[in-house]
Amino acid sequence: MTFQIDDPVVYPACGIGRIVALVMKRFFEAETRLYYEVAIQKSTVWVPVDAGSASGLRLLTPKSELAHYRGVLRSRPLALIPNPHERRQNILGRLKAGAFQDLCEIVRDLTAQSWRKALGEADKLSLRKARDGLCQEWALVAGVPLVQAMEEIDALLREARQASAV
Repeated sequence: MTFQIDDPVVYPACGIGRIVALVMKRFFEAETRLYYEVAIQKSTVWVPVDAGSASGLRLLTPKSELAHYRGVLRSRPLALIPNPHERRQNILGRLKAGAFQDLCEIVRDLTAQSWRKALGEADKLSLRKARDGLCQEWALVAGVPLVQAMEEIDALLREARQASAV
């Protein structure tokens, strides 16, 4: 996928930003490459143009797709991988890829797990990272304050909890 200057983007490793330039750069002893210069909060990252989807860089989720993701959040949670190490690797891979669908599913499934029993530290950290990313993007896409996005997501998760209890 190619991006344009001024496109709002998500770079899963760092958060939400904006493409500010296309630049030729050389890092360390590597050859010169073309990079997207992405301004993220108070920092700048350079993402190789030729990395494609492997970088995880993507456009913000379209507002028209939020209805679908509301359905994902209120749907029946899936069982987590029982082995904590395998579960952690799976979740980290999904977080690195940064798909909005994955963020919704991770938040839904780990939240549901937390209702049944306390999460371990690795799962708590994964849930916090996924939830932060989900809430920030949701707020920006929906055009609402972060607190309002968090409240909506929590309400959708409560609906899922009530539906699975029936």
